[in-house]
Amino acid sequence: MGDVETQNPRAEERRAKQDEFEAHVEEFTRYLATVRNLSPNTVRAYDTDLRAYCAWTRREGIEPLAVTHRELRSYLAEFSRAGYSTRTVNRHLSAIRDLYKWFVAEGITEADPADALASPKMARSLPVIMTDEDVTSLLATCDGSVEGIRDRAFLELLYASGSRISEVSGLDVDSVDFRGRQVRLFGKGSKERIVPLYDSALDWLRRYLDQSRPALASAKKAGRSTRALFLSTRGSRMSADALRTCFESHVSMAGLDASITPHAMRHTFATELLSGGADLRTVQELLGHESLSTTQIYTHLSVDRLKQATRQAHPRADAGGVEEKTDHTPST
Repeated sequence: MGDVETQNPRAEERRAKQDEFEAHVEEFTRYLATVRNLSPNTVRAYDTDLRAYCAWTRREGIEPLAVTHRELRSYLAEFSRAGYSTRTVNRHLSAIRDLYKWFVAEGITEADPADALASPKMARSLPVIMTDEDVTSLLATCDGSVEGIRDRAFLELLYASGSRISEVSGLDVDSVDFRGRQVRLFGKGSKERIVPLYDSALDWLRRYLDQSRPALASAKKAGRSTRALFLSTRGSRMSADALRTCFESHVSMAGLDASITPHAMRHTFATELLSGGADLRTVQELLGHESLSTTQIYTHLSVDRLKQATRQAHPRADAGGVEEKTDHTPST
């Protein structure tokens, strides 16, 4: 009985420290949203991963404000043993690193236990890109209906701007500047960028605004008009998920591989620019990449496409290699 009584204060102290830690985690996620101005999706991902970490420390009886390097490694190892991908493990590690780095900066802890943790190495995979035939087939699935014209305008814009699906969802009617032949996008962290648009994309957007959008907007209840560019059949702004579903539907209708996602159009946009002679910095700016190293992966795709084009078009591409030289020296 005496042992139980002596253990209870310790358990209470541990719970209090755990509660304190979780309160700091909530402060950290608010900091990500308000100070670092990260997107709601990114903040939500941080919150989910850190909640999982909180649950683990509570379950294992580990004091998170005094966690050790070894204990953190043990936590990450659980993901690997459970069969999670290296990308997932790295995402959880990144959340924990940023959390403890913020703790040190705020004076909540003195040491950073995650500082020396090494990220698991990921196999570098090249992004999926679309061929010209893929794009043509995809666009051909849009008919002349109200929704078909909307979807064609959406796909043309996606291909013309290299935008993220979330960026397209956030567009308003006045985001498209027809006079300036460009679109204003807001990327990660609400960073603004301007991307030029080609004629076909502008023509389909104008046709959509003239013919289809008014019909879609009429489904909205009176007094609830919206300036959203792309509207659902209910007259509401199409979410990123709704636009993604729309894209996947047209991929299926075109008989294309399911690995072709909206991001594949972004990859194709970047690769086409580099193949056409655009410099890396320009492509970085158009894509809204924070780091040039993120853009550099497209140089590999561009080189591969140039090699393929050379093999197909060069007159000597099918010529055989150097023939083995026959020795015609007379025997002696």
